[in-house]
Amino acid sequence: QVQLVESGGGLVQAGGSLRLSCAASGIIFSIYAMHWYRQAPGKQRELVASITSGGSTNYADSVKGRFTISRDNAKNTVVLQMNSLKPEDTAVYYCNANVIALRGGSRVRDNYWGQGTQVTVSS
Repeated sequence: QVQLVESGGGLVQAGGSLRLSCAASGIIFSIYAMHWYRQAPGKQRELVASITSGGSTNYADSVKGRFTISRDNAKNTVVLQMNSLKPEDTAVYYCNANVIALRGGSRVRDNYWGQGTQVTVSS
């Protein structure tokens, strides 16, 4: 079974930085796109940043120029470097990945989520 485990959340003052990491484990054959989403209290989950297996990236307008997504395909990890943080970045951040992994003796492609990590930015 594939697991995505996030780390690196916490409390930071406005203008500060945090680095979120997500590691995928299991019998994994390949990982396609990897994403970071966030969900603030009372709001819908939103896509923050994406990266393809080839390294192409996309960002939500609200984080462009402040956040950087990167990945290490050999280690099955994705990182979100967050700089110039604002109070409105406060949310639970989730890692998401589309993975081909061994499940029930077969190669199965499925979408997986991490458990989430809290990011709180104080003003």
